[in-house]
This record gives sequence, C-alpha cells and structure tokens, in this order.
Amino acid sequence: MYDLSPPITEELAVWPGDTPASRELLMQLEKGDSVTLSTLRSTVHLGSHADGQNHYASEGDGVGEQPLEYFIGECRVIHVSAERGSRYGMDAIPDGTPIDAPRILLGTGTYPDPNHFNTDFAAPDPSLIDALADQGVMTIGVDTPSVDLSDSKDLPTHKQCFQRGIRILESLQLADVPAGRYELIALPLKLMGFDGSPVRAILRPLSSDACG
Repeated sequence: MYDLSPPITEELAVWPGDTPASRELLMQLEKGDSVTLSTLRSTVHLGSHADGQNHYASEGDGVGEQPLEYFIGECRVIHVSAERGSRYGMDAIPDGTPIDAPRILLGTGTYPDPNHFNTDFAAPDPSLIDALADQGVMTIGVDTPSVDLSDSKDLPTHKQCFQRGIRILESLQLADVPAGRYELIALPLKLMGFDGSPVRAILRPLSSDACG
C-alpha cells in the first residue's frame, strides 16, 4: 500500500496567500481536562486534496456534491518527462504506456518537497486533458499543487477539465510509487458547497505486478 498524502503539520506549504494549517488546543488531558479537543484552521486545498468544480467554474458543483466514483477505483500511475515551469502533453508519457484506467495519476518530480512551495513546477497542457478524456479518463491526479502553472491566471487546464468532465486531485506524493495499475482511494470530505477538500490518498496494487 502506498500513502500519497504528505503529513499535515504547520510546516506544510500552501499556495502563497492561502491559509496554512494551525491547531488550537481547546482542552488537554495534560492540563487536567477530561479530553483533548482541537480546532483545525486551514485552507481546504491542504496537502493532497480534491478540487470542487466551483473552485474554477462558477457553474460547477462543490466538492461534497461530486460522485465518489471519481475518487475510488482503478487507476494508472505514469511518470512523465517534464521540464520545470513547463506544460507537458501526450508526448511526455513514455512510449508504450497504455491509458487503460479511468483515473490517471501523473508524476513529474517537479514539486519534490511538500513543505517548500516552489513556483516552477510543471503542469499538464489542456491538449493532454483532451487526449485523456478521449480515452475515457474521468479523473486526473498530479504531484504538484495545481494542474496549471503557478503564474497562470486564466487556468486553461482547469477549464478544460471542467469542459471534459474530468475531476482533479492535486499534491499527490508519487515519487516513490512505481508506474503501474492500482486501486486508488482518495475520498474527499462531504463538505457541501466547498471548493475543495483534503483527502487521505492511498494506492493498493491490483496485482503482484505493480509495474505492468
């Protein structure tokens, strides 16, 4: 089993200007209280997370309204060749790699430290979204904080995902995961109307040959 979610601590980087994670202890056993009780304050786009469509499309649904089948089931992990700060297309996918699962997770290695926000990560080109949608893909996951470049304002890849009905997972930790087919479990919280939700994303091999 592979855990794709970074530890949520106060050191975990968030998008510049967004709300980092913080914990307020309202009650503590160590202070004689009957229980330990915490309050979490954070962006909903924290660590590995799912985007609600209303994050990038005013007519889109919230993350809690999204059907669960987008976030659980067969997937394929693909490690692509991508330059930092660039968009990548189908030509970045290794030759002979089948698109044989409805959920595709793309590892670029361009955002290596979840506790440090580097702005020069790579992002999928909108043309890649079209190519994947044409082959039946309904969910895309990336190992970066966004499916668009950090300085993008018009968010063309987000918008193409909306147009093609593809849902989005971001900030997955894929560096140590061999390419191959897996079962993905990355369920968002049922935050009705929210624009995102953290997920505890895991992979389970579908067979003993995870590199097939």
